[in-house]
Formats: sequence, structure tokens, C-alpha cells
Amino acid sequence: MARKKREINTSLLDSVTADMLGGDEVDFLHDDSLRVERILLELVRPDPLQPRRVLPDRIYQTFHSGQMTPTQALRDLIQVAQLAARQHGRPFANVLDLMGNPDDENSDDLPPLSAEEQLVRDLVNLAITIRDDGQVNPLTVVDVSEGVTRQFRIETGERRYWATWLLRDFIPGYESDGMIPCIVIPYESASAFRQAKENTARSGLSAIAMARQAALLMLYVHGYQMTDGPVPVDFYRQALDLDLKGKREYTATIYAAMGGLDKKRFSRYKALLKLSDEAFELADRHNIDEYILRQMLDMPIEEHAEIVRHIVNFDLTAKQVREMCQHSDEEAEPQLELPRHTRQLVKLMKSIGSSNPEDIARGLLDQEADIDVARARLNSLRRLIDEAQAYLKD
Repeated sequence: MARKKREINTSLLDSVTADMLGGDEVDFLHDDSLRVERILLELVRPDPLQPRRVLPDRIYQTFHSGQMTPTQALRDLIQVAQLAARQHGRPFANVLDLMGNPDDENSDDLPPLSAEEQLVRDLVNLAITIRDDGQVNPLTVVDVSEGVTRQFRIETGERRYWATWLLRDFIPGYESDGMIPCIVIPYESASAFRQAKENTARSGLSAIAMARQAALLMLYVHGYQMTDGPVPVDFYRQALDLDLKGKREYTATIYAAMGGLDKKRFSRYKALLKLSDEAFELADRHNIDEYILRQMLDMPIEEHAEIVRHIVNFDLTAKQVREMCQHSDEEAEPQLELPRHTRQLVKLMKSIGSSNPEDIARGLLDQEADIDVARARLNSLRRLIDEAQAYLKD
């Protein structure tokens, strides 16, 4: 049976601290107790605590609850990407179609890939690289075996894991032996700090992933128990009540593991844990920058998701989000008593010159997933504008 809790190893933290403060890489790969093995893919599982999420939240929760196999999770992800692709007029049946046709002169006229299409495309690209060049970088996995039951938890390399499953089950013509090369770490040597350094050393870590990473390191040094199931945002939010005043010996370690952040930047990433669950997931999926998200943190939590959708649909800048969220003196007057969503719409009109009709249509399609509903939204907005103009004349 897999271990249900993970406890922090203080002596390990002390050694990692010394390594990081010295500016040298942790030389765990030279440990004689470590080995590289080819492991059956079915025996390897992603770490649900991994701050860098590969799967969208709904699929992540279902998979880590044990309700989906890796193949089922990928099939669900591909179907979501296919739905988004059809809405943008570029349906695909085979995942290789996502790589595009370099000879297609009309490819530049198509709208940008949705978040789901881009995710699958990146995994396909990685899978093709593995197929053509082999698995150059083995995964780093922790041996969590119990008794005769062998099991390994990924510490670094989850994208390679999913790309290998994609290559095996969804790319025609590939013959797999069902094995994946891994550097095997003993359970007692597992390190959240090594995982963090790997994450921040690679490109593409979203602001939300950085918030998860900051929270996870804080929880580790404060001795919180780590679970092995799907992790809700509330788990990471526990870090909002923690600081490093009583853990100063780990301050430099944490900042180094986060890519050399200073205290101010670290606090800004951690503050993103205040976002609502839906806003948190949307911001992660669309890789919204921290300096844009911080503009809305003082808004009521029930409005966070709507603001993030505006950011995604209209590609709002930090300045536009700030203008949309801030309260003008006129709006603060009690006699106005305008609904907050009305004030946000009025503020959004200030930036209407930076939008174009195609972007608005595409944003509506992304949000509503139905062209008739999108047209209905536009008709409602047109009637609202006509009535507002009549009111101004009166």
C-alpha cells in the first residue's frame, strides 16, 4: 500500500540548505545508492503535489482520485482540445494533425490555438522528439514501494511521462516496450527543493504554478504533512498564514529554489493563493502573468473568475485590469448604487479601442462554446447600448 503521508526530513533540508547557500548544484546524481532503471510505465505515477500542472484541473482531480487511467486522462484531454479546435474551424482526428502543415498558406489566418490545443500540441511535439531521438533525459522518481508492490512517484519529468503515454497509445506506428528510463531516488532522499529547482530552471512555469511552489516549500519547512491524493487550492492556501520569521535558516534556500526570487517577489506569488478556485485554475490554464493578476486581489472573491475571463477573452493589460477594478469617487457615492458588474462594463468601455471585432467574436465562442448563444449575447449587448443611448438623449 502506498504511503498515505509524507513527512519532512529535517536533516535532508539542512544538507540541501548548505548546498544551495554555497551556490552549487545538489550532487545527488553521484550518490552510489542511486541508479538508472528502465521501469514499466504502469508502475510510475505523477506527484499530485507537483506545482507544475500538466492536466487541466477537472482531469487532474479525476485522475488523482483513481477514477481514470493515464490513457483515459489523455483521451479526455484530447477530446477537450478537439472541441476547441472545431469551434475555431480547424478540426483534427489524429493528434499529429495538431503539428500543422508547413505548406498550408492559410495557416497564418487561423486564430491562435486554445490553451487545450496548445497543451496537446506541446505534448505531441515532445512525444515525437522522444520517438525520434530517444528518452535523452530520464525521469527522476521516488521509490514508494511497499513490500512486494512496486510503485514510483515522479519527482521531476511529468511532461515526459505524459508524452510517453501519448506516444504509446495515440501516435500510430509506434511500437513501445512499455518501459521508461528513470533515475530512482530512495524514499528518504525525496526533496521538494530539488523538485522546485527543476521546475524554476525550465521555461513555462505559470504564475499560479509559482504560487503553488511557494506554498509547498513553506508548508514543507513548517512540517505540514503532505497527502498523496488530489490537492485542492485550500491545501496551498494554508501557506497564507505562514511566514519565515521562525524559519530564517531556510529563507535563502527557499528563495534560491524559486529561481533566486527576493522577498517581495516571493510574497507577490504567494498572494495569488487569495484568488478564487475557478480564477486560480483559469489563470493557470491561460498562463496569466502575476503582475496582471495582482491588480484584482482586493476585489470580492466572487468576482475573481469573471475578471479572469475578461482578461482571457479581451487580452487585457495590467493597466486595463486595474482601471476595471478600481473604484472612482463618483462610483463610491451612495446615491449611484450601481451594480458592480455594471461599473466593470462601463470601465471596460474605456479600453474598447484596443479590441477588434474578430477578437470579441472569438472570445465569445471560447466562453459560450455555441455560435447561436454567442450571437444572442451580441444582440443583447446591442439592445442594451441602444437603450442606453436613448436614455442619454432623454
